[in-house]
Amino acid sequence: MSTIIEAKNLNLGYKNDENIIKDASFSINAREFVFITGASGSGKSTILSSLYGYLPIRSGGLEVYGVNMLRASKAKIHYLRQNIGIVFQDYKLVKEWNIEKNVMLPMVINGYKKEICKSQVERLLVHIKLSHKASKFPLELSGGEQQRVAMARALAHNPAIILADEPTGNLDDYSSELIWGLLKGVNEQLGITVVVVTHRLPERLSINYRRLHIEEGVVYEFS
Repeated sequence: MSTIIEAKNLNLGYKNDENIIKDASFSINAREFVFITGASGSGKSTILSSLYGYLPIRSGGLEVYGVNMLRASKAKIHYLRQNIGIVFQDYKLVKEWNIEKNVMLPMVINGYKKEICKSQVERLLVHIKLSHKASKFPLELSGGEQQRVAMARALAHNPAIILADEPTGNLDDYSSELIWGLLKGVNEQLGITVVVVTHRLPERLSINYRRLHIEEGVVYEFS
């Protein structure tokens, strides 16, 4: 299996504060399903932010999908994000756009043809069981429905990697099971690498996974 994410002696932090992630070394292979766990404030989202170039790394090494994050140009970061789908905890949907247009966004950015965008969005809305709400706007949906839309948007451009930040943290049981089922499906059926930040592992997810745990800034494999 080829390595798709590799960190070596990675240090991460914000502004002038001390490092939140300290001297971390870990690797994630293509097609793996990996959970990153830890207490609130431990640095789970900090690591996730570094994986798509939102948070610059302070020192050490980090390579994601062939991109050296220590010296990545804007063009390289743009290339990386074309191959990553991100599911944010707070959804980050465009409130002024309907659901169809929100799901279509990454495809438009990546230059997909209009007819391909339409067919892909229709297929994804069927998967998340929201075809009947394609013309609705985010604020007309429940939190669980909004997160399902965010999940469809992350998958729209056929990414190699999905990064999900507490994707079911505030959801009802139905939406949670749907999200976990989607993540499991894209990993097993499409071979997409899935990295999920969560404070609690799902109880009924039957999937082969690895777990990286953060404690006091140190990342280690949890077996």
